[in-house]
Amino acid sequence: MNTTEQHKQEKHPLDVIEDLQSYAEEGLSFEEIEARAGGGEWERLKWAGMYTQKQDDFFMVRTKVPGGYLTPEQAEVIGQAATDFAVAPEEFGGEEQNELWGDAYLDITTRQDVQKHWIRVEDVPELWERYEDVGLTTIQGCGDSARNVLGCPAAGIDEEECFDAQPVIDAVTDFFTGNREYANLPRKFKMTITGCVHDCGQSQINDVGLVPARKELEGEHYYGFHARVGGGLSDGPRMASELDVFVLPEHAVEFCRAVAQVFKELGDRHNRGVCRLRYLVEQMGPETFEEAVRARCTVDLPTAGEGLTVGYRGDHVGVHDQKQPGLQYVGFNVIAGRMGGEEFAEAARAAKKYGTEETSIRLATDQNFLITHVPEENVEALLAEPFAQEYSPNPGPFSRGAVGCTGNEFCNYAIIETKQRTKRWARELDERIDVPDDVEVVRMHMSGCSASCAQPQIADIGFRGETVKLIGDATDGEGDELVEGMDVGLGGSLGTDNEFIDWIETAVPHHGVIPALERLFEVFAEEKHEDEPFYAWCRRVENDQLREIMQRADAPVARGVAHGD
Repeated sequence: MNTTEQHKQEKHPLDVIEDLQSYAEEGLSFEEIEARAGGGEWERLKWAGMYTQKQDDFFMVRTKVPGGYLTPEQAEVIGQAATDFAVAPEEFGGEEQNELWGDAYLDITTRQDVQKHWIRVEDVPELWERYEDVGLTTIQGCGDSARNVLGCPAAGIDEEECFDAQPVIDAVTDFFTGNREYANLPRKFKMTITGCVHDCGQSQINDVGLVPARKELEGEHYYGFHARVGGGLSDGPRMASELDVFVLPEHAVEFCRAVAQVFKELGDRHNRGVCRLRYLVEQMGPETFEEAVRARCTVDLPTAGEGLTVGYRGDHVGVHDQKQPGLQYVGFNVIAGRMGGEEFAEAARAAKKYGTEETSIRLATDQNFLITHVPEENVEALLAEPFAQEYSPNPGPFSRGAVGCTGNEFCNYAIIETKQRTKRWARELDERIDVPDDVEVVRMHMSGCSASCAQPQIADIGFRGETVKLIGDATDGEGDELVEGMDVGLGGSLGTDNEFIDWIETAVPHHGVIPALERLFEVFAEEKHEDEPFYAWCRRVENDQLREIMQRADAPVARGVAHGD
């Protein structure tokens, strides 16, 4: 049994929630917490939705938002909490600690969560109290348990939706949150549930994905779900496998419980590197795994019916009609997912001002957000609000597709800085590259390490952080320079033509990337077929040729380059 698993067995991870209250009341430092509870407490604190960050005595706190759905009141509380608590001390730069965002900001994540940095342990009880008043929680935002359940951010309003799956998301969330029986799994457990035909919840890269389906049962047609299991990214990426089951909406909680039960019983608790559900599905095979689920499920699982998924949409940026007559929703573009807490609160207040009683804020897996239920006659005024100028629903193609992980600003694993670089690069590329008219979005995802928090494997262009040694002219190593760089991958996508990227070029110094991309898009514009997306062109062209195109750029890609020590 590995060390992390030992810590989880010594004390149930959910017990840390009560302990945290005493740490806060006493104002304990990290050193004092570790002296009292041992090193395993940092692992258990993840069940409270808290990660230690690189700076001692400060946490990143993750707020769960099931299906990305927030009321304006909830969104305003989240924004105000960032303004009040996500504040860097002067010794770490204070209001100047981040060149682009200053201080008191929040991050929208690829799992429809909200993350805040610089949180002190003594602030957590008040944060929780504010959250409890509006029905929010951080519990099991992290840790080896059921994480935030994903869904389509346009659930209940999209014109092409089969049915609204948000009530199912809420039911599954309620079952797993605080459930001690299923809160200590071998590893994290990620689920997505959608009634949308465009698979906005990314079922193919989740442990469990429920997507819309239809089946005739006893002479009547029913809507429900088909199930996909064992998808995931990071090291060893895998597309999910289809199970031959049809899950009625009222049976979704029990089906997800049965999958979690299989994982709990059979998942590998010894080697954390291979104990995600995707490895278990791969080891058992989808058919045997399905048998194990059926054996543990207390409801009938008919065989699969007619699948209704037609592809992958990717984002909801822009102004769109709702299926409710006279109403529209607006998808705002937040490059790399980061925005000021006060700006997020302003968006919530604008939603209340220009929307209806049903108006909501929806977080999306591409780190953007929506404001729903806006009467058509109010949309123009909403778009004139100050926050809408920065987070325009009409961005350039690179800005629209830009996703970035936390990066080495706070993360202990990240090798490179990502948030500022993603925003700067996206805007610079929009200015420098004239993409073909039929290309509305270029998905450019930047992860600071191999953990894939920014999902680079499913992007048109994926980056993975590296240190790069630029070789100088001297034979003794004098003049060599160690810089931030990245591996560059091309050609990823989800949907009916899903495929992970190929890593084309390794250890590219950061200042060589934009010239290399400029050269790639010059050739793409010359050679693309009509209506051919960038990822499809990248797959059609041989990898060696793509690499040669990048290396012809006027940049140090072709210089003597090696991985850092």
